[in-house]
Amino acid sequence: MTTMTQDAALARGERGDRSEGDARPAEIRRHELAGFLRSRRERITPEDVGLPRGARRRTPGLRREEVAHLSAVGVTWYTWLEQARDIQVSAQVLDSLARTLRLDVSERAHLFGLAGAIDPAPAASCARLTPELRQMLDQLDPMPACVQNGRYDILAYNSTYRLLLCDLDEIPPEDRNWMLLAFTHEQWRSAIVSLDDVLRIMAAKFRSGMADHLAEPTWKSVLNRLLDESAEFREVWERHEVVRSVPSKVKHFLNPLVGPLAVVHTDLWLGRDCGARMVTYTPADDATRARLDTLRELSLSRSS
Repeated sequence: MTTMTQDAALARGERGDRSEGDARPAEIRRHELAGFLRSRRERITPEDVGLPRGARRRTPGLRREEVAHLSAVGVTWYTWLEQARDIQVSAQVLDSLARTLRLDVSERAHLFGLAGAIDPAPAASCARLTPELRQMLDQLDPMPACVQNGRYDILAYNSTYRLLLCDLDEIPPEDRNWMLLAFTHEQWRSAIVSLDDVLRIMAAKFRSGMADHLAEPTWKSVLNRLLDESAEFREVWERHEVVRSVPSKVKHFLNPLVGPLAVVHTDLWLGRDCGARMVTYTPADDATRARLDTLRELSLSRSS
């Protein structure tokens, strides 16, 4: 199929026009994948990967057989992939192709998305803590806010969030994980009202999220720590409960410094399918608003 024919098929599929060829979504994705691979292959020069150009090269960029060799896959198999044949592609092969073609984070995510595969490299879905994100956190003070990834690591937080359940600055960065703290840290646990319900829902959300990250060592590491360090988690985990999301609602904390807090939990997602989000807590009443103001002042005074 020529490039023009492929583009026409894609256009028909996007419009829902099935009068010619019944362009199914899977077929459209294969053609998109083929075109994406071809475009990225053609932009890399032989010199980029340590290969001689030769006097008779007419192909822009790398040849198919060169990509196949560098990625340790069969030439015929890779050719079929660029021809949009209906073949299976493993995550390991996609990882190798991404490295050979020098894809950046966005391109790598696009490659795995077109192939319908789960990226085994956790770095591909990590949130990047930009100065703008940190500024947003600070601007939200005295509303508690933090940035979390899909496995509940707390990556950054503002002054009020620092003292919301305990002093986060006193906890080593590798232990700043909502799941670990909720199941193993006594001060953190004592600040959560209706602890049993919170733990059950969090474990169910973690199990749902982990289904998309079974091959990732970082997810396995969090799970293994929870299984090793908390009998309570082991009991909840064995229930095999799953839940994808929970609607925003009023949550209650018992802060050791300012007393009871009633806040509305809202997740602001930072990227499509990456699991990273900004977690914010909006005061649900005037008493909580005043106590959060006090909490922020206490946090700032401890930092000075």
